[in-house]
Amino acid sequence: VQLQASGGGLVQPGGFLRLSCVVSGDIVSIIVEGWFRQAPGKQRELVASITSNGNTNYRDSVKGRFTISRDNAKNTVYLQMNHLKPEDTAVYYCNAKSRGQRYWGQGTLVTVSS
Repeated sequence: VQLQASGGGLVQPGGFLRLSCVVSGDIVSIIVEGWFRQAPGKQRELVASITSNGNTNYRDSVKGRFTISRDNAKNTVYLQMNHLKPEDTAVYYCNAKSRGQRYWGQGTLVTVSS
C-alpha cells in the first residue's frame, strides 16, 4: 500500500484547507484509513479515521470542524478542515491499515497563523 498526501499550507485562523491522500496498491485489503498529525515537540495523534464501510471517528478537538471522507473512484481520502486554529498547526500524515500492518504517507505541513 502506498499513500501520497498533499494539500497543506499556510492559512489564517478561521480559514480552511482540504488535505488529500491518494492510495494505491493492495487497496481492497484496507480496513481503515486515517489522518494523524504531529506538532513540534508532541507525539503523533489520531485526528480522524474512516473504516472500509464508512464509519468515521474524530478526536474531540476537531469534532464539528473537520470531516474525513473517501472517494472510491479516485482512491483518495480527504480531510476537510474548517475553522482552523493555531493549535491545529502540525505535520499531517495519512495512514492506512491493511493485513495487520500500518502504512504511512509522507507528511504535509499545515500552519495556522496570522
